[in-house]
Amino acid sequence: MIQLDAKGWFVAAVPTVGVLALQGDVREHRRVLESCGAATAVVRRPEELERVQALVIPGGESTTMWRLARTFDLLEPLRKRVEQGMPAYGSCAGMIMLADRIVDGAAGQETIGGIDMLVRRNAFGRQVDSFESDVEMGGLDRPFHAVFIRAPWVESIGEGAEALGRAATGDSAGRIVAVRQGHLLATSFHPELTGDPRIHAYFLEMVKEAS
Repeated sequence: MIQLDAKGWFVAAVPTVGVLALQGDVREHRRVLESCGAATAVVRRPEELERVQALVIPGGESTTMWRLARTFDLLEPLRKRVEQGMPAYGSCAGMIMLADRIVDGAAGQETIGGIDMLVRRNAFGRQVDSFESDVEMGGLDRPFHAVFIRAPWVESIGEGAEALGRAATGDSAGRIVAVRQGHLLATSFHPELTGDPRIHAYFLEMVKEAS
């Protein structure tokens, strides 16, 4: 999208960020992204994926996302775009989808992959075990108050991945809950539910760096 300022000069293009709309909290992510200045679009089919410059994979149920991605012939196009360098951010179930390896997945469960990490599905417990906690995040000026809902955690990361945030309280203290690898970002928690746009703004800076 080409924009002109008041004097008719060209200004930087507004990135169009797709939100994978197979299942999960799509509307909440779109609202935060748009508040940060991005244009958004829903992505359910390969032709919709081709129209976006970046992608957010929302929280929800990773096994449902995987099966629906197969049904809509979207899994291989997603893998291809990620391999080609499309910036992508996954929250909660989206973290699982971006992981190269998972623990406690459903039989035959597949991912998009791209981040060299091993993720444990539902590591923080069931829905009734949901909680909130501050997370020290690399790249942010102050702790992020995070919402964890049936959240995964990262068991381990490879040399190419960077642990951006770790759990700070309880038996899970020290567990990795935010990871970046190049153009890919993933968090165990749901920043779209907090009213704090800094994670999405951080991702949009990644999108600009990649453009």
